[in-house]
Amino acid sequence: MTREVDARGRACPEPVLLTKKALEESGEITVIVDSRTAEENVKRFALSMKCRVRIERRGEDSLLFIEKPLSAEASPEAPPYPASGPIVLVISSDRMGRGDDELGEVLMRSFIHTLGEASRRPETVIIFNTGVRLAVQGSAVLEDLRALCNEGVRILVCGTCLGFFEIRDKLAVGQISNMYDITETMLGAGKIVQI
Repeated sequence: MTREVDARGRACPEPVLLTKKALEESGEITVIVDSRTAEENVKRFALSMKCRVRIERRGEDSLLFIEKPLSAEASPEAPPYPASGPIVLVISSDRMGRGDDELGEVLMRSFIHTLGEASRRPETVIIFNTGVRLAVQGSAVLEDLRALCNEGVRILVCGTCLGFFEIRDKLAVGQISNMYDITETMLGAGKIVQI
């Protein structure tokens, strides 16, 4: 039986995350979206999973009929880490990208939320400079960071940065760290992803 996923009105990356979850539970799904961007994102994700995709447009909506490959070999599970060591994510700002600050905040919230849904997770997240604002009371991404911690992701938060911004006593997730720990963690990484 084909499972239906109604992703209309959902902001990025929710249509893709809903598609991913549905594909984990069913071999055939129909995803309904109401924007060309969501259509392209879902299609690209499904194709990256080696699925067959057929699209029908009905008024403003697009229906993506997605079918998983028959062979498990067509969509191998990725190893948890590159062969040379763990993934370390480095966050140096409370915004993602350069340009509009409001857009940067939206993108960062979306990235941190999506990180919890990704098939690969970093072993460690290092947060410094204005990024430390993400780990304190009142942060919009606090629950997502806590969920990562609960799944075993280590979060190192720069103590010097917390002190500089006078928010050391507001730390709500992760552990206060120092430059030695941060340096050793980065040097021991198989891959560093910097945001």
